[in-house]
Amino acid sequence: MSSESEATPTPSGDPGASDATLGVPGENETESQPTRRLRRWPALILLVGILGLIAMRTMPTESLMMMMTAFLGPAVGGALMLAWWCFASRAGVKEKIVGVIGFVAIVGIAIALLDDTMLGMATLVMVIPTAVVAFLAALLVFASRPGIRLPIALVAVTVFVSYWETQQLEGLTGRFQPELLWRWEPTAEERYLADLSQRRSSAPTDLAETEVDRTDGAEALDQSQPISFASAPWPAFRGPERNGTLHGVRVSEDWQTQQPKELWRQKIGPGWSSFAVGNGRLFTQEQRGDEEAVVCLDADSGAILWDASYPSRFWEAIGGAGPRATPTLTADALYTLGADGIVLRINPVDGQEVWRRDLKVDAQRDAPQWGFASSPLVVDQKVIVHAGGSDNLGVLAYDVGDGHLVWSSPSGDHSYSSPQQATFGQTSGILMMTNTGVDFIDIQTGEMVWQHDWKVDNYRALQPLVVDDSVYIATALQDGTRRIVVSQSEDGDWKTEEAWTTRQMKPDFNDFVYFNGNLYGFDGSVFACIDAETGERQWKRGRYGNGQVLLLADEGQLLILSEKGEIVLANASPDRLVELAKHSVVEGKTWNHPVVVGDRLFVRNAKEVACFRLPLQ
Repeated sequence: MSSESEATPTPSGDPGASDATLGVPGENETESQPTRRLRRWPALILLVGILGLIAMRTMPTESLMMMMTAFLGPAVGGALMLAWWCFASRAGVKEKIVGVIGFVAIVGIAIALLDDTMLGMATLVMVIPTAVVAFLAALLVFASRPGIRLPIALVAVTVFVSYWETQQLEGLTGRFQPELLWRWEPTAEERYLADLSQRRSSAPTDLAETEVDRTDGAEALDQSQPISFASAPWPAFRGPERNGTLHGVRVSEDWQTQQPKELWRQKIGPGWSSFAVGNGRLFTQEQRGDEEAVVCLDADSGAILWDASYPSRFWEAIGGAGPRATPTLTADALYTLGADGIVLRINPVDGQEVWRRDLKVDAQRDAPQWGFASSPLVVDQKVIVHAGGSDNLGVLAYDVGDGHLVWSSPSGDHSYSSPQQATFGQTSGILMMTNTGVDFIDIQTGEMVWQHDWKVDNYRALQPLVVDDSVYIATALQDGTRRIVVSQSEDGDWKTEEAWTTRQMKPDFNDFVYFNGNLYGFDGSVFACIDAETGERQWKRGRYGNGQVLLLADEGQLLILSEKGEIVLANASPDRLVELAKHSVVEGKTWNHPVVVGDRLFVRNAKEVACFRLPLQ
């Protein structure tokens, strides 16, 4: 068939039209061998739209809906592409059938051959959009060449999706950007496991009698006495008061002449735990292949003093592998929660397990989408965690001695927040933020004291912040932050009143702090300050990604750990962001909360852990 017959001009002036286009079969056309040029404009609109959505992924946005549209929209565009091909492309029936079968088969085979880490979200976000773009682009270029357009399009799909066979996914950033490695390249976890045996060989052999150099100002231990962690300076998630606030430390603002000094750096397994610190020891959690591990490190060298491992592996595409919760340290015990629901009491001296519970069994549920993430709260001889089971199996309280279940209380079905003790008036209880709102629960009985409803369809991963009779709660990007005022009438009835809800601060999983009438935290990936009384924004500046913040309250200083692993010293001022100093401390995505004890800064992420000496005033 000559090329002239493929694009014969018509009186309409459309060189792509022919007799067949107008409904009159051409003399050389059969249903099995189409000669018509494809209708290109719908495909062009689809291609431009999909490329536009892919480009949007790199642009900052505060809208969760826009973000999800940018990441999942191209996969939806694949369905629209197939609809165009089957019903509006002008291709012949045989060509349509072969095209659909070929496209689906190539994509299906490609998905089957992907690395396990590329399945699920990565398939929707990367593999399918690549196949759709390649198919559309090839068909548009060769729209008037019916003999070769489909074979070329299918070859293009095969070539371009084959790239993803060479990749593995370590996780996504806070802005949902993929962290990719070549498939044959060892992951950070694999490199750590290869390094682990050498580190173990340098650990002390007699832990109970090993004198540890103090980083918290404590005296050297009397080796004849049992080790106690009663005076631990940082015993739990986000510090002694679990609010990210530290007293007694004033950091020098002149880092030009005296920068933070690195004391040691070690590899570590994946996980988003922070640290509990006491008696010169760091306690954290990590993933080691098919085992979760609770790890005790020497605070002055990073050497492993002991580890307690058990079979369990949790992985999801955004955060990757590893535990999410932070250990809690008491005078004689360490309490942990793994991402798959294992609750442990461990001897902090030698790492011996005292008792174990499983939230999947006790709460009669599977692990939630991003794992169990509740850092245990230990109060009044109870270990309290959020489990999210149905009916009254939302919050569980275990006895510290033998681990038996003391009480359980209804709560939301998922939360990545941790229980937090609070007092209103003369009533002490437990605040728990979940997808349904915030609960205040009686410590002794587990009975609900009051509830404030603020239901969300997504997750909650922040801590409630209590200032006098106000509670500040937040959720993911689109909902923002709310202040509720708690009161109790003379007859004992409780009331929670919404004072304001603002989208001027929309933290995701990045906690905020309170200082002198203002909240300091993250609005998306940009640091911000809002008035705690009114919710009005004071300023928004400082692109630190999805980082974390500590308040050094005595001097009104903020220590901000950026998502890129930089530590930033700033003034807590409502007038503007005053960035005083900045220093890189760890490499790679850093979501873990930093810890400061004395002049020591402890930081970690899913790849490494490091200790720095801060210059103090």
